[in-house]
Amino acid sequence: MASSRSIQGVEQSENYYHVRYRDPDEFDEIRTPDWAANVAGSVVSGAEVRTGDEHGNEDWTAQSVLVPVDGVADESEARDAADEIVAKMES
Repeated sequence: MASSRSIQGVEQSENYYHVRYRDPDEFDEIRTPDWAANVAGSVVSGAEVRTGDEHGNEDWTAQSVLVPVDGVADESEARDAADEIVAKMES
């Protein structure tokens, strides 16, 4: 998973903070797997993780985390929650 965990940006939509770690164009394929949603939901209910396969080798990396706006107080808390989710995925 994205070991450097450097956030590239955060966009807020009506329902989610979209915390982006990697450009989606870097990946051959992007998925939102159920197992990652289980990890994300253990930090913030309703959160999801988009994972990407960079080289078609099934080595999936966190591309972004979707954190529900009603699950956190603000963008800063969304960033912290996303970092915690990615850290749990790496462990």
